[in-house]
Amino acid sequence: MFRSSGFKIGAGVVAVLAALTLLRFQPWSRTAEEGPGAVHTGPNKTARQAVTVAYLPVTCHLTCPVTDFASKTSESGTNFNSHLYTEFPPIAEAIKAGDLKATFMIVPLAMKLREQGVPVKICYLGHRDGSTVIVRKDLPAKSLRDMKGKTMALPSPYSNQNFVIHKLMEDQGMKPGDIKFVILPPPDMPAALGNGIDGYFVGEPHAAKAELDGTGRVLHHAKDIWPGFISCALVVHEDLIKQRPEVVRDLVRGVAESGEWADRNRLKAAALVTPYFKRQDERVLRHVLTQPPDRVSYRMLNPTDKELQKIQDMGLKMGVLTKRIPISELMDRQFIPETIQAAKIGQ
Repeated sequence: MFRSSGFKIGAGVVAVLAALTLLRFQPWSRTAEEGPGAVHTGPNKTARQAVTVAYLPVTCHLTCPVTDFASKTSESGTNFNSHLYTEFPPIAEAIKAGDLKATFMIVPLAMKLREQGVPVKICYLGHRDGSTVIVRKDLPAKSLRDMKGKTMALPSPYSNQNFVIHKLMEDQGMKPGDIKFVILPPPDMPAALGNGIDGYFVGEPHAAKAELDGTGRVLHHAKDIWPGFISCALVVHEDLIKQRPEVVRDLVRGVAESGEWADRNRLKAAALVTPYFKRQDERVLRHVLTQPPDRVSYRMLNPTDKELQKIQDMGLKMGVLTKRIPISELMDRQFIPETIQAAKIGQ
């Protein structure tokens, strides 16, 4: 069995992290649609309602701000107001409290919330691939096996990066403890490379930043470890699904069409989301979306039961998840469009 090494996952991890983050960010001091986390461009005068969708400034969540932008410049009946967070714990707390009804979130965390009784469902994916194993540029490592004895950072115990890298260790004949793993906020990883850690596995653009700064190099792209790698999904509270299913249908369609547009217009997508991704360099976003072009994909966003089951099985094996939940209770497919057109975005 492959198990988490270098740290242990307790049942109260989410609660502890959430409490610390709540004290840090004090989200009760503003509504979800106010403050520096909200970017609103071009009011849609035909919109009859608005829904806030949470996201992080990572390319795994790129379709969220694109959907925001598209809803402001189209004749959609709903404004989808994307709200920027910097970490998942406050998102989890807002979902638990019912203050947030839709978000992009790492899939294992959504499964953990469901396990804890929080009524959320995965309605779609946000991306495919888009994560990278980066190592110090001066290291001669050619495979993960060559990182034995080194320290590597992961973004969260509940990240698929955690699951996949431990599975890769197992596949390469490594033992638990061969690599020391630490948890670091993704924005801190590039600066920590060579200053406490020897590598990290994270969603972009935090890997590309070290690559472009000349401090790190790519050891593995997620697409080469696990083709069609899944990290984050669109997660929706059941209250919204039951009370306003037409809004959820419009949101899922918007994400699907935004993904198709982004895949066809990668440089334009980098320019569009830069104002939404506070403190992210457009040059880095362009690099992620084009070097190579399949580094991250925004197509084929309907996960199969087999793919989700694989993630759940990994989580159960590692002890991060503790309860097997039927995929039918985790995934709601009723809103997925049969045909997908590229979003109509004029810049």
